[in-house]
Amino acid sequence: MFDSVRNNKKIVQLFLVLITIPFALWGVESYISQSSGGEEIATVGKVKITQQELNAALNEQKERLSAQMGASFDASAFDTTQARQQVLDGLVTKKLLALEVNQSKLSVSKNELVNTIASIPAFQENGQFSASQYEAALSSQGIRPEFFEARVRQDLMVQQLTLPVSSARLLSAASAAHWLSVKLEQRVIDEVQLPYVNYYSQVNLSPDAAHKYYVENGKLFELPEQVRAEFVVLNADALAAKIDIDEPAIKARYEADSSRYTEPESRRASHILIALTKDAEDPTVKLAQQKAQSILNQLNQNKSSFDVLAKQNSQDLQSAEKGGDLGWFGRGLMTKAFEDAVFSAKENGPPVLARTEFGFHVIRVTGVKPQRVKLFDEVKEAIAAELKRDLGAKQYAEAVESFGNMVYEQSDSLSPVMAKWKINSEKTGWLKKTDKLAFPFDNKKLLNALFNADTIKKKHNTEAVEVLPGVLVAARVLEYKQASRQDFSSVKATIENQLIQSAAEKLAVKDGEEKLLLLTKDGGASLSWSMPKTLSRTSVGVVPPNALNAIFKAKVNKLPSFVGVANQADYSLYRITAVKAANSGTDSPENRLMLSSYEQAVTEEEVSAWVATLKEKFPVKTKN
Repeated sequence: MFDSVRNNKKIVQLFLVLITIPFALWGVESYISQSSGGEEIATVGKVKITQQELNAALNEQKERLSAQMGASFDASAFDTTQARQQVLDGLVTKKLLALEVNQSKLSVSKNELVNTIASIPAFQENGQFSASQYEAALSSQGIRPEFFEARVRQDLMVQQLTLPVSSARLLSAASAAHWLSVKLEQRVIDEVQLPYVNYYSQVNLSPDAAHKYYVENGKLFELPEQVRAEFVVLNADALAAKIDIDEPAIKARYEADSSRYTEPESRRASHILIALTKDAEDPTVKLAQQKAQSILNQLNQNKSSFDVLAKQNSQDLQSAEKGGDLGWFGRGLMTKAFEDAVFSAKENGPPVLARTEFGFHVIRVTGVKPQRVKLFDEVKEAIAAELKRDLGAKQYAEAVESFGNMVYEQSDSLSPVMAKWKINSEKTGWLKKTDKLAFPFDNKKLLNALFNADTIKKKHNTEAVEVLPGVLVAARVLEYKQASRQDFSSVKATIENQLIQSAAEKLAVKDGEEKLLLLTKDGGASLSWSMPKTLSRTSVGVVPPNALNAIFKAKVNKLPSFVGVANQADYSLYRITAVKAANSGTDSPENRLMLSSYEQAVTEEEVSAWVATLKEKFPVKTKN
């Protein structure tokens, strides 16, 4: 199974990308029975999805993309109905998979789990697994090892479940060639543009047109109530950053918990595997053992031939390419029989023979690192950060009740909490409840508290709201504007411009469609066409997307062929003068890249069809 996952990693990764939302750090049973509280927005089978869950997933996605993209990240991309729907779809798929994994009774062995974790680069030093690096990496994120291991186990079960689906696509050479021929076909066009702005002068608005539009579309000019606010944030991380940890405290933690900083003995080994299936019959087992013993005998005569014999004979193809080298590993990362053989052999001593569930192994130990305790200076900074984080979380937990009481009892100002916790306030611009707002006012509870009638009328502090784990916010209204309708005089010019633009667009489209009818008669000789352009279906930006689509949908059995398209700023006429057939072979780098897109598209269809069957098994209901 795991050879399949390893060899089909690209396919598995593609499927997991389609899921969008990663699994949480708890087991399948816990995930299925989880109830986040709050308003229910969907159900999958009998499992609920709440508004709180959706908000948390949105925030998680924002943080992940922000970390990946840096300054180029645009948070407003998440403030759309489409973005929220995509994240909700991801949550639904996650629930479906959790239910299916649970019902399928899949399992992952300890050995498979350990090997997977050991292969993660973040837990390695010099390319090899390090127990201390593993613990430090999890500790820095505040994750307990048992939770992380439950997540990895769950992800592996999801891979077992999904690999047969994502790898089941059948791509025939004929269908791939046809797809390439369609995608890479080129069409030569020239164009005539009829800009809408050229028709403005032909528009005659009646004197009362703007006022009539204003009256008939009054809701378009209504302004919702608005507030300008001041707010403060009590943040566990910010509290931690202000804490100074002295060296004696760091050393005390180091000495009290020295086992955490102990690196156990690790060894480097190479092996030659003569593989056997678990149900191999005795004659097959005997032949494999004889072959392994023969290799061992050769090595006892010439130890330097190990690399050559591994490349020639080992059926562990990945390590065979490296002369059988498995790298460095500690106890608990290999199957027991193999591990016992490695840790009982001498460094650079005679090779040994071991039998495991995978077959017979001829093993040579090439390196030994004795157990050691990391020096204080090596871990001092990590311990200091951990102590700060612990103390910051403690201070925050102790402050929550006091902070909430203070903003309530001294409700006419945020200054008391600012002074006590040495935090600064921030001021907002004008906020509308109907807008998609930035943090922290993207929290529904905080926003409702800010627009509460009593908060607005008395200018009192809102209650303290925990908008994220470890983040507490209180706010107060500085200024308030009632809902109102904009005066006609303030919007008259805007309305007139919109009406003129709309009328000009209709004139341009009408003129263009009339010209298009005439083109079939004179072939376009009466128009001034642009220089020719050669387009393919991937020619993004050369012409507008809707025009590109229309050009490649046009019939080309008789040339020239003509297409008219209303674009954003003009109505354009396109004359197709030639069609160039594509080379649909798979030898060129461009074609291979295109075929990978085709493979992805087919996989997405397979996955979508399979997820649809899960939705029949575990019905999905969403609330509008």
